Amino acid sequence: MTMANRQIPTVKAQDVANLPKDEFAFPGPGRDCLVEAILEGRKTTTTSLMAEFIHDHEPLPAAGRRTLLLNSDDQPVAVLRYASVSVTRLGLVTPQHVLNEGEDYKSLPEWRQAHKSFWTSENMRQALDNPNFTVDDQTLVVLETFYVAAMVVN
Repeated sequence: MTMANRQIPTVKAQDVANLPKDEFAFPGPGRDCLVEAILEGRKTTTTSLMAEFIHDHEPLPAAGRRTLLLNSDDQPVAVLRYASVSVTRLGLVTPQHVLNEGEDYKSLPEWRQAHKSFWTSENMRQALDNPNFTVDDQTLVVLETFYVAAMVVN
């Protein structure tokens, strides 16, 4: 596969099965759109809640980390390599980061509102075990930049 004038190597699923799993959003149309954007090279950044890492007792990812991107059927489709990871407040996320999320938001406020809606959805509140979870411009978020390092084949 070629992405942005770069040849993407392939790897066999069994050779990368031990990598940490990377799931964007919840299974369904939202995840399908995000995975498609990643595979097409339009999405090279993502934003996560710091609260997710705290709740799951997970360390923050580090630059150089490799993960296994899963589709809505929990099947591996690609290996991602993280180029950078930083923590900031939601209100300080830059327009460039939003543009690189590849989700066609027309403005920073539109992006912020869509993410606030997702992060306060019933699914997310259940995932965080917090039915009253709220988000504002002071909420800590994790900004991650990544690229497709390899496509997974069976």
